[in-house]
Amino acid sequence: MNTRTRALLFLPLGAALAAFLLWGLAGLPDFGSTQGPYARYLARHATAQRHVTNVPTSIVFDYRALDTLGEELILFTCVMGTALLLRSSREAEEQRPSDRPTSAAQRHLVSLLIPVTVLLGLWTISYGYLTPGGGFQGGVVCGAAALMLWAAGGYRDHRALTPTGLVDAAEGLGAAAYIGLGLAVLAAGHAFLANVLPLGSTGTLASGGTIAVLNWATGLEVSAATVLVFHEFLKEYVQTLPGAAED
Repeated sequence: MNTRTRALLFLPLGAALAAFLLWGLAGLPDFGSTQGPYARYLARHATAQRHVTNVPTSIVFDYRALDTLGEELILFTCVMGTALLLRSSREAEEQRPSDRPTSAAQRHLVSLLIPVTVLLGLWTISYGYLTPGGGFQGGVVCGAAALMLWAAGGYRDHRALTPTGLVDAAEGLGAAAYIGLGLAVLAAGHAFLANVLPLGSTGTLASGGTIAVLNWATGLEVSAATVLVFHEFLKEYVQTLPGAAED
């Protein structure tokens, strides 16, 4: 099929898709508007019912925790698929590719920022149900700290300090902990992922019941998943460098 034929086939289909998307966008509610009694109910009662000060996190890890489990498993599957596709396209190598940052200022500055970034990520996860943040956001920040290891020391240092076996296990543990808590609650006679732990005092880390546990499980899974994606993309990158396969 030549380019002209493909263009002729695409134009009517593309126009139909564009019209459908515009129709959908035109029907969206105005920015900031609240649709439905469910959202209004949670805005008024979530903080009192779950002893948290962050309503979105209470929804994500409690009222709609099952939806979040689906999102977490989607991320898990995407990372696994990315790793399988990229690894299968590469030939096995006896030596690990190498690249080193050439700027001393970059190495020193990024080395100083790494612990700050890790601390920020852990803080974002820890206080996710008290302030804006949570396991997804903090997990990405912690994953970014792992990428900074590459910027400070190169690919070999990055892989040495984030071993694939350990990161794989951490990702699996995060996903398994989320599911395991739901099954444990179910075995105790409650609904799957129901909030059955003591809610504690509002405004403290010991609050929210199972929200805190699910939040940390998600933070672990997202952190590890982000690092695994960086592993594969960086491996693709360093193989394009001159002499990358040399020790």
